[in-house]
Amino acid sequence: MSRVTARRPTLRIAEAGAIKRPDTLAVEEPLEIRLDGTSLTVTMRTPGSDIDLVHGFLLSENIIADAEDIVSARYCAGTDENGQNTYNVLDVRLRTPVPVSPRGFLTTGACGLCGKTALEEVRARTRYPIPAEGLTVTTAALAGMPGTLRDRQSVFDATGGLHAAGLFTADGTLLTLREDIGRHNAVDKVLGWALRENRVPAYDLVLIVSGRASFELVQKAVQAGVPMLGAVSAPSSLAVDLAADSGLTLAGFLRGPSMNIYTGAHRIQR
Repeated sequence: MSRVTARRPTLRIAEAGAIKRPDTLAVEEPLEIRLDGTSLTVTMRTPGSDIDLVHGFLLSENIIADAEDIVSARYCAGTDENGQNTYNVLDVRLRTPVPVSPRGFLTTGACGLCGKTALEEVRARTRYPIPAEGLTVTTAALAGMPGTLRDRQSVFDATGGLHAAGLFTADGTLLTLREDIGRHNAVDKVLGWALRENRVPAYDLVLIVSGRASFELVQKAVQAGVPMLGAVSAPSSLAVDLAADSGLTLAGFLRGPSMNIYTGAHRIQR
């Protein structure tokens, strides 16, 4: 069994009765991110694609703009009770050192800001403003992306407990997919992949997420120059406000042929 899944005993109760059996669960472990030896933040994540996660996180936080801004990213010594490396501490060396805030980062589903203040901060620090023209996607292509994403979620099939994010071309071709216990981590992982593949700014790509579209996910898309974000579930009000303010196309409730287009409908072709 890989580190992304673990087996735990469970008592399953159904109409036919109760039975004890092991269940496969998604692994959740802390990842401490350090900058030049100084702790920056700790995020709870599913192990795997940690280098992509760190690249995406630092891009989203406006600490880096290019993969070349990172000189190295290496796991530090961290051991469990058996003396084995946990691979839960990653130290990043930047080409240009930056001061680390003593408060760290709030890595939850909340934005940590409010309304207008949040919108203004994102607008002020975006390195890759989204162009008004360029990417267009047909409703048929957009409607097919969540299904493609779901078909490739191998760990979700085993656990039922992971979020997914994927980057697609306009014709519906899946370029990369990542799964994680945290939806923000899944997005950081695919955006980190894009950064390392020199695909940022991602003006020609569509970001699809398996759950809802929060302010935080829209913020991450905007920071990477992604012009379109689609979600299987609903967006939040502040997510819609930020999408409108940033010129991003935001689609929700992508389920079969139906969808809600909240902002940027000019990029959608019927």
